[in-house]
Amino acid sequence: MGFSTNLQGKIAHEALLTRQDAELRLIEGMKRCIHVKVKCDRDYAAALSSVASQGLKIDKGDDLVGSIVCSTWKTMMEEIENTAKLIKQNSDALETKALDALNALYVEKRKIRKAYQEEHTRILQQFNQLSEEVVRKKAEYQKYLEQYKLMRAKFEEIYIKGGRGGRKLDEVRDKYQKACRKLHLTHNEYVLLLCEAVEFEKDFRTVLLPGLLEYQQSLQETFILTWKQILQDIATNSDSTSDKFRECYNRIQLNIESIKPIDEYKDFTEKYKTNPAEPVKFTFDESLVDDQGGKLLPNQLTVDNLTVEWLRNKLTELESSIKENQEKRSTLTNNGHNGDNSLINGKTTTTNDTINNRLSLCIETSKKELNELKCQERKISKQIELIKAALNELGCEEAPSACDLSIDNQPAFIDSSTEEGAGSQNTLNKHLVNFDPHRLVSMLPRALRKPFRRRSVPSSPVAPPRTKNRRESATRSEGADPLSVTTNKSLVDEEWFHGVLPREEVVRLLREDGDFLVRETTRNDECQTVLSVCWGGHKHFIVQTTLEGHYRFEGPSFPTIRELIIYQYNSGLPVTQRSGAILYKPIPRERWELNNDDVILLDKIGRGNFGDVYRAQLKNSNEVVAVKTCRVTLPEEHKKKFLQEGRILKQYDHPNIVKLIGICVQKQPIMIVMELVPGGSLLTFLRKKVTSLVEAQLMKMCLDTAAGMRYLESKNCIHRDLAARNCLVGYSNIVKISDFGMSREEEEYIVSDGMKQIPIKWTAPEALNFGKYTSLCDVWSYGILCWEIFSRGGTPYVGMNNSKAREKIDSGYRMPAPENTPDEMYRLMLRCWEYKPENRPNFEQIYTVVETLFNAYRSTFC
Repeated sequence: MGFSTNLQGKIAHEALLTRQDAELRLIEGMKRCIHVKVKCDRDYAAALSSVASQGLKIDKGDDLVGSIVCSTWKTMMEEIENTAKLIKQNSDALETKALDALNALYVEKRKIRKAYQEEHTRILQQFNQLSEEVVRKKAEYQKYLEQYKLMRAKFEEIYIKGGRGGRKLDEVRDKYQKACRKLHLTHNEYVLLLCEAVEFEKDFRTVLLPGLLEYQQSLQETFILTWKQILQDIATNSDSTSDKFRECYNRIQLNIESIKPIDEYKDFTEKYKTNPAEPVKFTFDESLVDDQGGKLLPNQLTVDNLTVEWLRNKLTELESSIKENQEKRSTLTNNGHNGDNSLINGKTTTTNDTINNRLSLCIETSKKELNELKCQERKISKQIELIKAALNELGCEEAPSACDLSIDNQPAFIDSSTEEGAGSQNTLNKHLVNFDPHRLVSMLPRALRKPFRRRSVPSSPVAPPRTKNRRESATRSEGADPLSVTTNKSLVDEEWFHGVLPREEVVRLLREDGDFLVRETTRNDECQTVLSVCWGGHKHFIVQTTLEGHYRFEGPSFPTIRELIIYQYNSGLPVTQRSGAILYKPIPRERWELNNDDVILLDKIGRGNFGDVYRAQLKNSNEVVAVKTCRVTLPEEHKKKFLQEGRILKQYDHPNIVKLIGICVQKQPIMIVMELVPGGSLLTFLRKKVTSLVEAQLMKMCLDTAAGMRYLESKNCIHRDLAARNCLVGYSNIVKISDFGMSREEEEYIVSDGMKQIPIKWTAPEALNFGKYTSLCDVWSYGILCWEIFSRGGTPYVGMNNSKAREKIDSGYRMPAPENTPDEMYRLMLRCWEYKPENRPNFEQIYTVVETLFNAYRSTFC
């Protein structure tokens, strides 16, 4: 049973040819795969070799001499290098043996297939020709038989009528004889031809065709044997479990097993054997208290009205710490016993050595942590004893004064501007008002300088005169007088109150030391007021609230935050002693910082990523504007991104860029106020006017966007989201670029926070693949925008999802031109879609091309 008996039919012959074609394709596929495998194996071998080289770059000094782990590691790296060499050898063998053998097999198999097809065709044609000759000879036989019958009938007719003589009879007799001759010759030829056909058919069916098929089967099976050997070579050279690989890993395993923790540091310990560390003595430097007249004593806590409260609080804190320490010790002891039992009694497949190692490690870890906790407990206990002893000596008496200086006779606390001749009571009142606890603290020894806490809070303190150490030449905002407390203003009405302006914007406003402003922020869902000051950097102070509901920093407290800031400004005192920051110049709101109450929201006209978009009206000018709002519930990070658009737009002025009017940050919700562009989004406009827009108008839209993008390019602004949906249509169908929420003012921008909100079908390949944005990425998006315009609002890569579109783009696919798109415009789109960014035109070049096309188009058709 085989080819010779089972594959003689036509369908079987065609199936055999198809099978041979499929086998040829399989060989081609195998060749490609082997080629890729060879490359991958070589890359892997190179990577392993690099790893081994890196791993062998260990300290060559004496620091690791005698280390068994280091020796084992070197052996591992060397065996990894050997493994890399084996993989490289196998890949070379694959290329020189298997790949070459597959190439030879492919060539030979094609030859054999061709020879088989030609021989089968020759035999079949010979059989067909003989069959056709039999049919033809039979038709010829029938023809001559008819002629014979006709001539015989005529001869008999004339012979009967005319007798035996005559010319006519002779002619008929000749024709009759010729017809008889032809019939007999054809008869003989037909008989011989049939004999030949019978024999050939028998040979064709039993010898020729079976022989050809049997020969072909033999060749096919020979190829299969060769093929099998090739596959065996591939398998052999791909086998990472072969003896050579096992030898490498066996050597690694032997070295690993030689590691014994007890021997690892034997040489190291012997080499660096030293005596135990000498104790370090910490003693009080008595020179620190030599000039204190015996009030501060070495190694003794001082208890007075400045320190008693701090000591009590410290005692409470330490007692809490020692209690927490004792709870940790108890928990650790219990967990250690439970862990030991679980390791010993638990059902596990872990080896005894591993269990012993874990148990030993667990015990050592517990001992170490317990020792640390005991040390901490001893340290805390000593401090508690010291504090308790000092407080016990005080008993129930009131703590003594830390300083016996009288306020009345200390000129350091009296301002030189005090009026002479005033009554003693008035003088005392003024001195008390001008009393600054921080100056008192600065006179004390460093050990006693603790934050001062005022026990009584004046309801409306008078601001002390400005000190002379302030920056008198500092530029002030309008009105050079000190900030006034008499004006009946609220904090929100002050020009230096900037509402919820983000910290990043604040940093840009505060440029010189002493510049300050007040803002609000939200921390842990709690609204807090912050004083931001430029002082050797940017410092931000959260306004503290007292139990009485007043406000303070480190000094006195006030009923309102406004009064606190005015006091801090007029007094010239540091906000905190640690920062030293002094308020010199209040920074007013910028002209584009609008008050939320100046904007009247009319009706909702859309929805953005951060909130709703409204048509609104300005109170002062009655101008109708567009307002983007930011949802109050958004995280602070999103609010910063929302204001990014306003920060970028405020410095741009171009007819094809939507104009910023202002930003409202005085309170929530934050709003961006922009000019109202009546035509709405370009995408909606194109789809509504699909039948009425002519090519000249479409070209003008492309020119408008090119002009706007040329302007942004000159400002090093990367838009990152250029699309028809983010452009607006104004009066006379002028196009304005909008939606700068993703924009960046950089020549190059690398995305590092993921690509979740990237418009895939509008984004250049290098931005999608590497997160790298330049203005040339906007050029790619501009090409998509032009396609949208000429397709009158069509969807790019229609019928493809984002993944499919991205795959097609990487493979070289580009969208065909929309119907009726000028050839020059489509060529420009294709230039914008060059895969390599350096091959794309910049917007200066794009604008020149589109302007030339538009002018030529307008002069021709308009």
